[in-house]
Amino acid sequence: MRRFVRGLAGATVAFAVVIALGWLASPWPRVALIRYFYDRGGVATARSLARHVPAGVASIRDVAYRDGDPAARMDVFFPAAIENTVRGLPTIVWVHGGGWVAGHRSDIANYAQILAAQGFTTVALDYALPPQAVYPAAVEEINAALGYLTRNAAQLHVDSSRFVLAGDSAGAQIAAQVANIVTNPDYAQAMAIEPAVHPAQLVATVLACGAYDLARAGASGGLYMRFFGAAFWAYSGRRDFRDDPRFRLMSVALHLTPHFPPTFLTAGNGDPLESQSRGMARRLRALGVPVETLLYSPGHRPRLPHEYQFNLDTPAGREALQRIVGFLHTHTASR
Repeated sequence: MRRFVRGLAGATVAFAVVIALGWLASPWPRVALIRYFYDRGGVATARSLARHVPAGVASIRDVAYRDGDPAARMDVFFPAAIENTVRGLPTIVWVHGGGWVAGHRSDIANYAQILAAQGFTTVALDYALPPQAVYPAAVEEINAALGYLTRNAAQLHVDSSRFVLAGDSAGAQIAAQVANIVTNPDYAQAMAIEPAVHPAQLVATVLACGAYDLARAGASGGLYMRFFGAAFWAYSGRRDFRDDPRFRLMSVALHLTPHFPPTFLTAGNGDPLESQSRGMARRLRALGVPVETLLYSPGHRPRLPHEYQFNLDTPAGREALQRIVGFLHTHTASR
């Protein structure tokens, strides 16, 4: 019996060592946890938003926006009143979050419909996730989506002269990076990505709860930074992602110009990334870019978590929606 117990204990220790080595040797055990929690959160978000979706929104679903790319699919929403016409509306292209390694367009489809009911065409799209593709594939895909929407504007009720790039969490970082590619030729050259639209077509960005200076994201260390590191490792395809010059270009806040579009920034006071939005706002204002923020004092109660804006059952979530819609109407008004 003692021999059996010792053998069982030894096997348990060996199994624990294998798990620990796997945890350190690969990002995928941690990425699996990130995906599990993001997927659960995405389903819960979609479910809670469903009751807020108004009637009168039509859609064109599961559109392939890039040939030969199975991940490149989008859903397009617009007021039902313009269905069966070729009328185009100011178009919001929303990039979902998910820590660069998770998420799906269905997570934000209900929010996109809520925005569409306010007089916009809204696009919820997917992009390739690792390991199927690594950085900068997602950036290339969002850029390609803008080109596709421009070429197919009439069929999709898109006004391609009035695009807004929007996103939440990692999607906000990706949206900001694409906006900088469109408006900053030197940055586009450094990224080796040809902008699919002209700067004049991009009239604004809406960025919620994102990370824009990745050297500072999670700088306090701890569990949060270890998961951040795993996501970057998987997203970049390199364990030494910090040494990759192109990966450093992800810190879009360090590469802005005065030509960046007018921007709305928001984050909750309980969000570990809240300081990122404050820093991005400071940099944009220093460049003379019009910026509107919805940020909260440290003492605000209740504390507002990451992605608070999707919770329309709270006053803060409803205020964020109202402010975002007002900003969109201001910056997409006919020119």
